[in-house]
Amino acid sequence: MWPNSSSSSFLLTGFPGLEAVHHWISTPFFFIYVSVLLGNSTLLLLIKEDHNLHEPMYYFLAMLAATDLGLTLTTMPTVLGVLWLDHREIGKVACFSQAYFIHSLAFVESGVLLAMAYDRFIAICNPLRYSSILTNNQVLKIGLGVLMRGFISVVPPILPLYFFPYCHSHILSHAFCLHQDVIKLACADTTFNRLYPVVLVVLIFVLDSLIILISYVLILKRVLSIASKEERAKTLNTCVSHICCVLVFYVTVIGLSLIHRFGKQVPHIVHLTMSYIYFIFPPLMNPIIYSVKTKQIQIGIFRLFTTHRIKV
Repeated sequence: MWPNSSSSSFLLTGFPGLEAVHHWISTPFFFIYVSVLLGNSTLLLLIKEDHNLHEPMYYFLAMLAATDLGLTLTTMPTVLGVLWLDHREIGKVACFSQAYFIHSLAFVESGVLLAMAYDRFIAICNPLRYSSILTNNQVLKIGLGVLMRGFISVVPPILPLYFFPYCHSHILSHAFCLHQDVIKLACADTTFNRLYPVVLVVLIFVLDSLIILISYVLILKRVLSIASKEERAKTLNTCVSHICCVLVFYVTVIGLSLIHRFGKQVPHIVHLTMSYIYFIFPPLMNPIIYSVKTKQIQIGIFRLFTTHRIKV
Protein backbone atom coordinates (compact mmCIF):
# COMPACT_ATOMS: atom_id res chain seq x y z
CA MET A 1 0.00 0.00 0.00
CA TRP A 2 1.24 3.49 -0.80
CA PRO A 3 1.16 5.95 2.05
CA ASN A 4 -1.80 8.31 1.84
CA SER A 5 -1.96 12.03 2.50
CA SER A 6 -2.15 11.50 6.26
CA SER A 7 0.94 9.30 6.33
CA SER A 8 3.95 10.48 8.32
CA SER A 9 6.42 8.79 5.99
CA PHE A 10 7.67 8.57 2.41
CA LEU A 11 8.74 5.62 0.29
CA LEU A 12 12.26 5.54 -1.11
CA THR A 13 12.99 3.97 -4.50
CA GLY A 14 15.94 1.80 -5.54
CA PHE A 15 16.29 0.88 -9.20
CA PRO A 16 12.77 0.46 -10.65
CA GLY A 17 12.39 -2.73 -12.67
CA LEU A 18 15.59 -4.18 -11.21
CA GLU A 19 14.26 -5.08 -7.76
CA ALA A 20 15.09 -8.77 -8.34
CA VAL A 21 18.79 -7.96 -8.64
CA HIS A 22 19.00 -5.30 -5.91
CA HIS A 23 21.18 -7.63 -3.82
CA TRP A 24 23.68 -7.83 -6.69
CA ILE A 25 23.58 -4.08 -7.25
CA SER A 26 24.23 -3.57 -3.53
CA THR A 27 27.60 -5.35 -3.73
CA PRO A 28 29.50 -2.65 -5.67
CA PHE A 29 27.74 0.02 -3.59
CA PHE A 30 28.93 -1.65 -0.38
CA PHE A 31 32.55 -1.90 -1.54
CA ILE A 32 32.53 1.69 -2.81
CA TYR A 33 31.15 2.94 0.51
CA VAL A 34 33.77 0.95 2.43
CA SER A 35 36.51 2.37 0.15
CA VAL A 36 35.22 5.91 0.72
CA LEU A 37 35.16 5.41 4.51
CA LEU A 38 38.65 3.86 4.59
CA GLY A 39 40.22 6.35 2.18
CA ASN A 40 38.91 9.51 3.82
CA SER A 41 39.39 8.19 7.39
CA THR A 42 43.02 7.35 6.54
CA LEU A 43 43.57 10.88 5.23
CA LEU A 44 42.11 12.39 8.40
CA LEU A 45 44.20 10.12 10.64
CA LEU A 46 47.33 10.81 8.61
CA ILE A 47 46.92 14.61 8.75
CA LYS A 48 46.22 14.41 12.49
CA GLU A 49 49.23 12.22 13.31
CA ASP A 50 51.88 13.52 10.88
CA HIS A 51 53.24 16.89 12.03
CA ASN A 52 54.84 17.41 8.59
CA LEU A 53 51.30 17.78 7.23
CA HIS A 54 50.23 20.44 9.73
CA GLU A 55 50.01 23.10 7.04
CA PRO A 56 47.04 25.07 5.60
CA MET A 57 46.95 22.98 2.42
CA TYR A 58 46.48 19.77 4.38
CA TYR A 59 44.08 21.32 6.88
CA PHE A 60 41.81 22.14 3.93
CA LEU A 61 42.32 18.60 2.63
CA ALA A 62 41.19 17.30 6.03
CA MET A 63 38.04 19.45 5.73
CA LEU A 64 37.41 17.94 2.29
CA ALA A 65 37.84 14.40 3.63
CA ALA A 66 35.52 15.11 6.59
CA THR A 67 32.89 16.54 4.22
CA ASP A 68 33.09 13.47 1.97
CA LEU A 69 32.76 11.21 5.01
CA GLY A 70 29.71 13.16 6.18
CA LEU A 71 28.04 12.95 2.79
CA THR A 72 28.68 9.21 2.55
CA LEU A 73 27.45 8.50 6.08
CA THR A 74 24.33 10.55 5.34
CA THR A 75 23.31 8.61 2.23
CA MET A 76 24.74 5.14 2.91
CA PRO A 77 22.19 3.83 5.48
CA THR A 78 19.09 4.42 3.35
CA VAL A 79 20.70 3.29 0.07
CA LEU A 80 21.91 -0.01 1.53
CA GLY A 81 18.66 -0.36 3.48
CA VAL A 82 16.68 -0.23 0.22
CA LEU A 83 19.06 -2.48 -1.75
CA TRP A 84 19.73 -5.05 0.99
CA LEU A 85 16.55 -5.18 3.04
CA ASP A 86 13.97 -3.51 0.76
CA HIS A 87 13.42 -1.10 3.66
CA ARG A 88 11.82 1.72 1.70
CA GLU A 89 9.85 3.63 4.31
CA ILE A 90 11.41 6.74 5.85
CA GLY A 91 9.81 9.13 8.32
CA LYS A 92 9.23 12.70 7.20
CA VAL A 93 11.48 14.22 9.86
CA ALA A 94 14.29 11.78 9.01
CA CYS A 95 13.77 12.47 5.30
CA PHE A 96 13.90 16.26 5.62
CA SER A 97 16.92 16.02 7.92
CA GLN A 98 18.72 13.79 5.41
CA ALA A 99 17.93 16.24 2.59
CA TYR A 100 19.26 19.10 4.72
CA PHE A 101 22.60 17.40 5.34
CA ILE A 102 22.97 16.19 1.75
CA HIS A 103 22.50 19.65 0.25
CA SER A 104 24.46 21.44 2.99
CA LEU A 105 27.47 19.15 2.64
CA ALA A 106 27.43 19.55 -1.15
CA PHE A 107 27.72 23.32 -0.69
CA VAL A 108 30.38 22.85 1.99
CA GLU A 109 32.43 20.75 -0.44
CA SER A 110 32.25 23.49 -3.04
CA GLY A 111 33.41 25.98 -0.40
CA VAL A 112 36.32 23.79 0.68
CA LEU A 113 37.49 23.45 -2.94
CA LEU A 114 37.32 27.25 -3.21
CA ALA A 115 39.38 27.59 -0.01
CA MET A 116 41.96 25.17 -1.41
CA ALA A 117 42.18 27.27 -4.58
CA TYR A 118 42.81 30.34 -2.40
CA ASP A 119 45.56 28.42 -0.61
CA ARG A 120 47.27 27.56 -3.91
CA PHE A 121 46.85 31.14 -5.17
CA ILE A 122 48.60 32.60 -2.09
CA ALA A 123 51.31 29.90 -2.11
CA ILE A 124 52.26 30.61 -5.74
CA CYS A 125 51.43 34.29 -6.28
CA ASN A 126 52.50 35.58 -2.86
CA PRO A 127 54.85 32.91 -1.41
CA LEU A 128 56.79 35.26 0.90
CA ARG A 129 53.61 36.19 2.80
CA TYR A 130 52.04 32.71 2.71
CA SER A 131 52.68 31.85 6.37
CA SER A 132 51.59 35.29 7.58
CA ILE A 133 48.37 35.31 5.52
CA LEU A 134 47.25 31.71 6.07
CA THR A 135 47.82 31.40 9.81
CA ASN A 136 46.09 28.66 11.80
CA ASN A 137 43.62 31.25 13.04
CA GLN A 138 42.83 32.35 9.48
CA VAL A 139 42.39 28.74 8.32
CA LEU A 140 39.96 28.19 11.21
CA LYS A 141 37.96 31.29 10.23
CA ILE A 142 37.80 30.17 6.59
CA GLY A 143 36.67 26.69 7.67
CA LEU A 144 33.94 28.09 9.94
CA GLY A 145 32.83 30.46 7.16
CA VAL A 146 32.53 27.58 4.69
CA LEU A 147 30.53 25.49 7.19
CA MET A 148 28.20 28.36 8.12
CA ARG A 149 27.57 29.24 4.48
CA GLY A 150 26.71 25.63 3.63
CA PHE A 151 24.53 24.84 6.64
CA ILE A 152 22.73 28.19 7.04
CA SER A 153 21.97 28.79 3.36
CA VAL A 154 20.01 25.52 3.09
CA VAL A 155 17.72 26.23 6.06
CA PRO A 156 15.20 28.49 4.19
CA PRO A 157 14.10 25.86 1.61
CA ILE A 158 14.24 22.90 4.00
CA LEU A 159 12.30 24.41 6.90
CA PRO A 160 8.97 24.78 4.98
CA LEU A 161 9.07 21.07 4.13
CA TYR A 162 8.11 20.30 7.74
CA PHE A 163 4.87 22.28 7.34
CA PHE A 164 3.74 21.47 3.79
CA PRO A 165 0.81 19.06 3.31
CA TYR A 166 1.66 16.04 1.14
CA CYS A 167 -1.26 14.55 -0.77
CA HIS A 168 0.41 12.76 -3.66
CA SER A 169 1.79 9.21 -3.79
CA HIS A 170 4.61 9.93 -1.26
CA ILE A 171 7.00 7.93 -3.44
CA LEU A 172 10.43 9.50 -3.89
CA SER A 173 12.58 8.78 -6.94
CA HIS A 174 15.82 7.91 -5.11
CA ALA A 175 17.04 5.78 -2.22
CA PHE A 176 17.70 8.99 -0.30
CA CYS A 177 15.80 12.24 0.21
CA LEU A 178 16.42 15.29 -1.96
CA HIS A 179 14.70 18.66 -1.67
CA GLN A 180 13.68 18.69 -5.35
CA ASP A 181 12.03 15.27 -4.95
CA VAL A 182 10.05 16.19 -1.84
CA ILE A 183 8.57 19.46 -3.15
CA LYS A 184 7.08 17.59 -6.12
CA LEU A 185 4.86 15.76 -3.62
CA ALA A 186 3.73 18.86 -1.71
CA CYS A 187 0.19 20.17 -2.17
CA ALA A 188 1.02 23.80 -1.47
CA ASP A 189 2.52 26.88 -3.07
CA THR A 190 6.15 25.85 -3.59
CA THR A 191 7.23 28.89 -5.63
CA PHE A 192 9.86 29.93 -3.08
CA ASN A 193 11.16 26.35 -2.83
CA ARG A 194 11.51 26.16 -6.60
CA LEU A 195 13.21 29.56 -7.10
CA TYR A 196 15.45 29.85 -4.03
CA PRO A 197 17.53 26.71 -4.80
CA VAL A 198 18.23 28.02 -8.33
CA VAL A 199 19.55 31.28 -6.89
CA LEU A 200 21.55 29.33 -4.30
CA VAL A 201 23.14 27.09 -6.93
CA VAL A 202 24.16 30.15 -8.97
CA LEU A 203 25.57 31.98 -5.93
CA ILE A 204 27.50 28.95 -4.67
CA PHE A 205 28.30 26.40 -7.37
CA VAL A 206 28.54 28.82 -10.31
CA LEU A 207 30.27 31.63 -8.41
CA ASP A 208 32.71 29.27 -6.65
CA SER A 209 33.69 27.60 -9.92
CA LEU A 210 34.21 30.98 -11.62
CA ILE A 211 36.43 32.23 -8.78
CA ILE A 212 38.44 28.99 -8.89
CA LEU A 213 38.84 29.41 -12.67
CA ILE A 214 39.99 33.03 -12.28
CA SER A 215 42.45 32.04 -9.53
CA TYR A 216 44.04 29.45 -11.82
CA VAL A 217 44.27 31.94 -14.70
CA LEU A 218 46.23 34.22 -12.35
CA ILE A 219 48.32 31.27 -11.12
CA LEU A 220 49.12 30.26 -14.71
CA LYS A 221 50.08 33.83 -15.52
CA ARG A 222 52.43 33.83 -12.53
CA VAL A 223 53.92 30.43 -13.41
CA LEU A 224 54.62 31.46 -17.01
CA SER A 225 56.68 34.37 -15.71
CA ILE A 226 59.11 31.90 -14.09
CA ALA A 227 62.20 31.52 -16.29
CA SER A 228 63.17 27.94 -15.40
CA LYS A 229 61.11 25.16 -16.99
CA GLU A 230 61.90 22.88 -14.04
CA GLU A 231 60.56 25.48 -11.57
CA ARG A 232 57.43 25.93 -13.69
CA ALA A 233 56.75 22.20 -13.68
CA LYS A 234 57.46 21.92 -9.93
CA THR A 235 55.14 24.83 -9.12
CA LEU A 236 52.29 23.57 -11.31
CA ASN A 237 52.67 20.09 -9.83
CA THR A 238 51.56 21.43 -6.43
CA CYS A 239 48.18 22.28 -8.04
CA VAL A 240 47.53 19.04 -9.95
CA SER A 241 45.74 17.21 -7.12
CA HIS A 242 43.44 20.13 -6.41
CA ILE A 243 42.66 20.66 -10.11
CA CYS A 244 41.72 16.97 -10.45
CA CYS A 245 39.40 17.16 -7.41
CA VAL A 246 37.78 20.34 -8.78
CA LEU A 247 37.19 18.67 -12.15
CA VAL A 248 35.78 15.51 -10.56
CA PHE A 249 33.34 17.54 -8.44
CA TYR A 250 32.17 20.16 -10.94
CA VAL A 251 32.02 17.82 -13.95
CA THR A 252 29.64 15.55 -12.01
CA VAL A 253 27.62 18.61 -10.86
CA ILE A 254 27.35 19.91 -14.44
CA GLY A 255 26.54 16.44 -15.79
CA LEU A 256 23.75 15.94 -13.25
CA SER A 257 22.35 19.45 -13.89
CA LEU A 258 22.31 18.93 -17.67
CA ILE A 259 20.58 15.55 -17.32
CA HIS A 260 17.87 17.03 -15.07
CA ARG A 261 17.41 20.14 -17.21
CA PHE A 262 17.56 18.74 -20.75
CA GLY A 263 17.19 14.98 -20.31
CA LYS A 264 13.41 14.71 -20.18
CA GLN A 265 13.48 11.94 -22.78
CA VAL A 266 16.43 10.16 -21.18
CA PRO A 267 15.51 6.89 -19.39
CA HIS A 268 14.98 7.26 -15.63
CA ILE A 269 17.82 4.81 -14.95
CA VAL A 270 20.25 7.36 -16.46
CA HIS A 271 19.00 10.04 -14.06
CA LEU A 272 19.44 7.65 -11.15
CA THR A 273 22.93 6.61 -12.25
CA MET A 274 24.07 10.24 -12.59
CA SER A 275 22.72 11.01 -9.12
CA TYR A 276 24.68 8.14 -7.59
CA ILE A 277 27.83 9.13 -9.50
CA TYR A 278 27.46 12.66 -8.11
CA PHE A 279 27.25 11.41 -4.52
CA ILE A 280 29.78 8.58 -4.75
CA PHE A 281 32.46 9.48 -7.30
CA PRO A 282 34.05 12.60 -5.71
CA PRO A 283 34.31 11.07 -2.17
CA LEU A 284 35.82 7.94 -3.72
CA MET A 285 38.29 9.73 -5.97
CA ASN A 286 39.54 12.57 -3.73
CA PRO A 287 41.68 10.36 -1.39
CA ILE A 288 42.97 8.38 -4.39
CA ILE A 289 43.96 11.56 -6.26
CA TYR A 290 45.86 13.00 -3.31
CA SER A 291 47.48 9.65 -2.48
CA VAL A 292 48.70 9.19 -6.05
CA LYS A 293 49.68 12.78 -6.90
CA THR A 294 51.02 14.16 -3.60
CA LYS A 295 54.42 12.90 -2.50
CA GLN A 296 54.02 14.14 1.10
CA ILE A 297 50.81 12.10 1.44
CA GLN A 298 52.55 8.99 0.05
CA ILE A 299 55.45 9.41 2.49
CA GLY A 300 53.01 10.06 5.34
CA ILE A 301 50.95 6.93 4.59
CA PHE A 302 54.11 4.82 4.40
CA ARG A 303 55.37 6.28 7.69
CA LEU A 304 51.95 5.86 9.36
CA PHE A 305 51.59 2.18 8.51
CA THR A 306 55.28 1.36 9.10
CA THR A 307 55.16 2.97 12.55
CA HIS A 308 51.94 1.13 13.35
CA ARG A 309 53.45 -2.19 12.23
CA ILE A 310 56.54 -1.63 14.35
CA LYS A 311 54.38 -0.86 17.41
CA VAL A 312 52.36 -4.02 16.83
